Parts: sequence; structure tokens; C-alpha cells
Amino acid sequence: MVYGILKGLFNLSETTLRVSKIKDGTVIDHITAGHALDVLKILGITGHVSGVVTVGMNVPSKTLGLKDMVKIEGRELKSKEVDKIALLAPHASINIIRNYKVVDKQRVRLPHIIREAIKCANPACISNSKEPVKSTFYVDSKEPLRLRCHYCGYIMEKQDIPKQF
Repeated sequence: MVYGILKGLFNLSETTLRVSKIKDGTVIDHITAGHALDVLKILGITGHVSGVVTVGMNVPSKTLGLKDMVKIEGRELKSKEVDKIALLAPHASINIIRNYKVVDKQRVRLPHIIREAIKCANPACISNSKEPVKSTFYVDSKEPLRLRCHYCGYIMEKQDIPKQF
């Protein structure tokens, strides 16, 4: 019985597992392997959502080797959310789906200046105080990712970033 339910939901065959299409929403593809759950955190998606959210982790990819992907039914992303995703998944693509068709496809782009997306990892930074300043970072390097805080000069590397959302 469980197999029958799963087969209908995921279009199971003996050799493949395919996730069904969504009518309207967003597909975030080519997420750096291991970061799908971080993307869910960025988007504020918990287990208590009204629409269907599908997560694929460590999916084989011709270009990346392994990748993650997230499908979110009934939601289109805001530009600030896409900028945050670019910090963790610089090769990700965002597909907007309407009536089962891709109506817009774009690659994420890491801006040169990042404002209000993450907080500084330096606890003594003024941007972490109660002062009315907004976090601002400069992208010193994209590969490997290195961000420099505008206020304290602290350098954050890719492994520091998921903890700062």
C-alpha cells in the first residue's frame, strides 16, 4: 500500500524516481550539494507550510557531480531571497513555474555589495549591536567566497555564512 501511494506521488518505476511537476511556484536547481536545508532556512520554510515543498539532496548532476534542489509550490521568491541563496549556491538557477510551464529561468548572481542579508560573524561588530546600522559586506572573492564587513573589516568565508542568516 505504501509503495502504491509513493508510486502515485513520485511516479516511481523500477529504475527511476521522478518528482511530479508543480502547477505554480519556484524550482531552485543546481544548489551546491549539502545546502538544500540551508536554503529552506533562508526562505523560512519549516515543517509547517501550506504548500508542497520537495527537497532533493545529493542528486547526480553532469555539471556539479552532485547537487541539491528545492521545489516550492505556490510561492515565487523575492530578490533578497535570491541574493541570499547566491551566497550558498553560486551556480543555482531559479525557475518560476506557472500553469506547469517554466515562464522565467535565471541564474543567481552574487552582488558586489550585500546589504541586510546576513549578520557579521564578529560579535563585537557595531552591526550586531542595537545601533541603527544595517549589515553590509563587500565580496572580496567569489571563488573561494570571502566577504568583508563594511564596519569592522571582519572576513567571512563560505563555511561561516550558513550560521549568519
